[in-house]
Amino acid sequence: MIGSGWRAQMFLKVARELGTVRCGGVVARTPRRLDVPTFTSLDACLRELRVDFVLTATPSRATPVCIAEAVDRGLPVLAETPPAPDLDGLRALWSMVGASGLVQVAEQYAMMPSHAARAALVATGAIGTPTQVQVSSTQHYHAVSLIRGLLGADRGPVTVRATRFTAPLVNPLSRVGWTDDEEAHPTTTTIATLDFGDGRSGVYDFTEQQTRNQLRFRRLTVRGSAGELHDDVVVRMTGPRTLVHTPLVRRQTGYDLDLIGYDTEHISLGSEVLYRNPYPDRRWMDEEIAMATLLERTASWVRGEGPEPYPLAEGAQDQQVALAIDESAETDTTVTTSGEGWS
Repeated sequence: MIGSGWRAQMFLKVARELGTVRCGGVVARTPRRLDVPTFTSLDACLRELRVDFVLTATPSRATPVCIAEAVDRGLPVLAETPPAPDLDGLRALWSMVGASGLVQVAEQYAMMPSHAARAALVATGAIGTPTQVQVSSTQHYHAVSLIRGLLGADRGPVTVRATRFTAPLVNPLSRVGWTDDEEAHPTTTTIATLDFGDGRSGVYDFTEQQTRNQLRFRRLTVRGSAGELHDDVVVRMTGPRTLVHTPLVRRQTGYDLDLIGYDTEHISLGSEVLYRNPYPDRRWMDEEIAMATLLERTASWVRGEGPEPYPLAEGAQDQQVALAIDESAETDTTVTTSGEGWS
C-alpha cells in the first residue's frame, strides 16, 4: 500500500481482520509505527516483497503519480478515489495508463450492504425500468457512482445543472469523533440535476459534512417505470388495482435477548433475500464490509478468477461528472460533459 493516513489505516485494519488479503508493506514518506514493514519507495518495497497488487491511499494530487509508478512496473493497482483531482489530470492519467487494463478504482459505495440490496432489488425488475435516481447522502464521485450504477447508465455525455445554498447548521461529529460544538456554522448545500439522455436522470443533493453529520438524513430514491424504491420501502403493483408497500428489512442480530452478537446477517424483501453479509461474525460496520468486499474482488480479478471490481474508466467518468457539478454550481451555467478516452 502506498500511503499511511487515515484511509490507509482503515484498509490495514480490514485486511488484517479479513485474513484472505495481506498487506505486505506500506510505502510512506513520513515514517509511522505500523504492524507491517514500511518503505520509503515502491522500488525499495519491491526489492524485498512479491506484490500481487498495489493499493494507493494517497491525496488525489499524488494518486496519478503513484498509479503510473506501479503500472510502469507491471503491477495491478487499486486506486483510492478520485483517481485524479481535475479533468486535465484525468486525461493525462488515462493517456498514461488507460490502455494497460491494470487500474481499478476503490469505489466501495455500491458494495455497502444497503446499496447492494437496493441494486439487487432494482435488478429484479420489481419497479420496472429505472428512470431516475435521487441521492442525498454522500459527495461528488461517490454519489455519481450510485446514480449511474442504479440507472445502468453508460459513460456517455451528461448534462448538469447545479446550484448552491448556504445556511446555518450544527456539525456535531467529525472524522475524529464528537466536536462538542453546539454552534451553527454557515454550511453549503449543492443540488444538481443530471440528464443522462433517453429519459434517465439523477438528482444530486449534498450538504457539506453530510457523510458524518447525523443531523441530516441519508436519502436514496429510485424511480422506475412500474414503481419506486425510497430508502428501504418499495411501492409497486402486484396485480390489477393492487398497490403494495413492502419494506427492505435488515436482519440485525444482537438486540434485546438475541445473544448471537451484534452483526448484520442479511437484507430481505418479504421472503426474498436480496443481500447476505459475506463476513458473518466479524461485527463489521457497513463501510468495513464494503472495503473487504472490494479487496477480495480485486484479489480475485488479479488472479484471473473474477471480473474487474471497478475499472478506471468508470471511476474517471464519475469524477468527470462530479467536476461538472462543481463547474455548473460555480458558474451558474448548464454544463455538458465531453467525450473522453474512457467514454
